[in-house]
Order: sequence, then structure tokens, then C-alpha cells
Amino acid sequence: MDGQNSKSTTIDDKMSCQPLSHHNTRNLLDSVDAFLFDCDGVIWKGDALIDGVPETLEKLRSMGKKLIFVTNNSTKSRKQYAKKFLSLGISVSEDEIFSSSFAAAMYLKVNQFPKEKKVYVIGEEGIGEELELAGFTSLGGPEDGKKTVHLKPNYLFEHDKNVGAVVVGLDQYINFYKLQYGTLCIRENPGCLFIATNRDAVGHLTDQQEWPGAGCMVAAICGTTQKEPIVVGKPSTFLMDFLLQKFNIPTSRMCMVGDRLDTDILFGQNAGCTTLLVLSGVTNMSDLQDSSNLIRPEYFTNQVSDIIRLL
Repeated sequence: MDGQNSKSTTIDDKMSCQPLSHHNTRNLLDSVDAFLFDCDGVIWKGDALIDGVPETLEKLRSMGKKLIFVTNNSTKSRKQYAKKFLSLGISVSEDEIFSSSFAAAMYLKVNQFPKEKKVYVIGEEGIGEELELAGFTSLGGPEDGKKTVHLKPNYLFEHDKNVGAVVVGLDQYINFYKLQYGTLCIRENPGCLFIATNRDAVGHLTDQQEWPGAGCMVAAICGTTQKEPIVVGKPSTFLMDFLLQKFNIPTSRMCMVGDRLDTDILFGQNAGCTTLLVLSGVTNMSDLQDSSNLIRPEYFTNQVSDIIRLL
């Protein structure tokens, strides 16, 4: 009977969701040693900073809080993201950035992917750069963005039989050539891995509107191979192992701040972090309050700068 009551309390706790206020902001800050931030829709939209972000990050650092940036956007490597932060007037080191492009490379490394095997990339520069840093050989990516197929009698599309993994991420240059190449590798190369950086439906690639996310590229390969991918980005907790190893902070002392319920908030909950939803990106108040939504953060607020404003 006690076990049932305990389980019921856990479910109720997950369903409770408080607006960030003067009263509970201090409690949040006192209970957290590290803040994990999503980037698109939280720190920026496209190349436009969201109001109050630099001051908020600076204040949190001055309070001794560890800042970590966990993004599902695989178009950039950690090095490229550090440059983007700097271009927006924010100093962030590569060691503080954990992208899904890095996660894909680390998944292969942790699982001892043979160095003599190649990786075919349906995605952009970030994936290829992280794979190279991890010691792997990749092909595809932006280079295949302008390639075409010639559908004519007796035409055979050739692919490299030594490809042992296909990594699919956000790709604004996706085309029929890449879809066929990735499909053939997964279907015809024995043991070929199908890895997705993430399955986000949409993303704020510009500050004015949402654009198709990696989820639609991944879905295309799912459809043509009839296989499901290994997902390495949020909400998978694969990256959390690296965060714990690097920073040695228990997840109970971390707060995941994101704009998306099914990736950011679920990632935080799966890992045992406190969660804070900001309404500056993909999720709005009606999404949060929808009766069909079962993912409830502990806290929600309009934007990141509210943390300091309410303090």
C-alpha cells in the first residue's frame, strides 16, 4: 500500500508545474549548481540573441553556477558553436558545449566503431568535423548537396561498401542522391548503423519562424529503410554520461533549461534534473496546458532573463 502511495505522489509531482516567481526563484538557485541550456529558442533565434541572455549568463557565473550548453542542432561542431557565441558577445568555451554532432561521434567512439570503416553523413559541416576530431573518416555531408541521380534504363547507383554507419542530422542540402546513398548503405552493407542526431520536428533557424528540423530527414530514411535509428541527442541521456564524467555534479543539482517539451524537458526528467521551460521558442502556453501533454517541467517562465529579473 505504501508503495502505491509513493508511486502516486511521483506522478502528481511530475504533473505539477509552477510559474517562476520571486518566491521560488531563490529556491531554484539554491538547489542548483549547474544550468544546462538549450540554444535555439533559449539563447538565440537564428542569429539573433534573445533579450537579456548575456546579462543572465554573466550573473549566474558570478554566483558560481556552472553553465553547460546542450544543443540538438548538429549543423555546427563545438568549435563552430564557440565562435557563434563569441560573435554574439558571449564567451563560452568548447568544453562547455555538448552538441548532437559531438554526441554522434562519441557514440561511435564509445562503441568502438572500427577506424577502417567509413561514416556516411546526411547533415552539415558540424557532424563531419566532429567525426574527424574523433578519428573517423566521413563522406557525404555538404559535398553531396549538389549531386544528382540519373534515372534511366540499366542505371545502377554505386555506393561505398565500406560504410559502416550512416549519421542523419539537420540538412538544408538534403536531396534524392543523399537519400539513396544512405538507404543503400543501411540496407545493403552488413551491420551498418543508422544513427540520428535527434528527431526534432522543427527549429528556429531564423528569428522570424520555425523551419523543418532533423526529424523530417530522419523520417525519410526511416521510411525508405523500414528501420528505426539510434538517437544520440536529447531526449536520449547518452550525452549525460559525458557531462557527469567531466563536471562531477550530480544530476539532482542540475537544472535543464529548454523551450521544447519532448526533447529538452524530457531529457532533463530522464536524467533526474530539475527542469525549467522557457516560452521564448517552440512551446507556447497552450501547448504546455494542453490536456494531451504529459510532459510537465517543474517550472516555466517567458524567457531566460526572468531568472535574474525575479531574483
